[in-house]
Amino acid sequence: MPAEWLIEHGIAETRAILAHEGRILAARVDWAEPIRPGLVAQAQLIARPAGTRRGTVRLDSGHEALIEQLPRDATEGTTHTIRITRAAIAERGRTKLPVARPAPGEAPRPAPALAQDLAATGTPVRTLPVTENAFAAHGWEDLVEQALSGEIAFSGGTLLVCPTPAMTLIDIDGFAPPAQLSLAAVPAIASALVRLDIGGNVGIDFPTIPDRADRQAVDAALEAALAANGWRGERTGMNGFGFVQLVSRLERPSLVARFARHPAAASVRTLLRTAERVAEPGALLLTAHPRTLDALTPEWEAELSRRTGRIIRRHPDPALALHAGFAQAVPL
Repeated sequence: MPAEWLIEHGIAETRAILAHEGRILAARVDWAEPIRPGLVAQAQLIARPAGTRRGTVRLDSGHEALIEQLPRDATEGTTHTIRITRAAIAERGRTKLPVARPAPGEAPRPAPALAQDLAATGTPVRTLPVTENAFAAHGWEDLVEQALSGEIAFSGGTLLVCPTPAMTLIDIDGFAPPAQLSLAAVPAIASALVRLDIGGNVGIDFPTIPDRADRQAVDAALEAALAANGWRGERTGMNGFGFVQLVSRLERPSLVARFARHPAAASVRTLLRTAERVAEPGALLLTAHPRTLDALTPEWEAELSRRTGRIIRRHPDPALALHAGFAQAVPL
């Protein structure tokens, strides 16, 4: 059976997995941010440093974006049709603005929905009710745990994935000899890049491998594994300290970066999904850390009540970890 994209339209989140033979090959999450890749809109150029083709534009919505490849005659105050090419990327203490390019002659249009985006790849797309079991059967909960913790176990060791302002760093930990550990980590690295939707600059810190032939063997294994997982981009060969850099197109935050920068927002969405799947009758009791419940907006709670036909109750528990919330049916 060929791979297909499965989509769930959850509350405040649309999620998709590329499912094949019981495994998740790739995953995407959409939190319906207003400024997303594919959006075409009118925007005013509000700043352009002298001697550059870059600047800052303000959309009619009030959102700002960086713009590249400006025409030489574009001056501050002029209005341009622009297309968003990269979403905003939240980092510790700041948020990188979305990135846009001029799109002269294009008609304004909203960013494509996730289902439209995935259908354009040519892979079949199927939408499922949140209450179906397909996501769980393919390992969705394990994927979410990896995105939340940044830790991915493989035979003989563990990967630690850490988003930083400059790049996503992947560290390798284990007890096998360096060359053996590195080769064992390669398949896990290649699959994690696609499953966790990691793009942009990626630095992989392999153990230091003294022998040049062993380093070349890891390079060859990594090249093959990246190709097998459909990764597209450029990479460096391993240097004498075990460092490899990958560069690919960056359009949106990875699952790891999204969850790390917005932990309460991620945890409340996970809680909402759990609540929608409660089968037993009764009111829905949401038990979670206070920060998680604080992130639950009245609109999302009302939507949960509408979808489930239940009364919603909250129980804050500071002793729970941020992502350890749970939902259960209780007597009315």
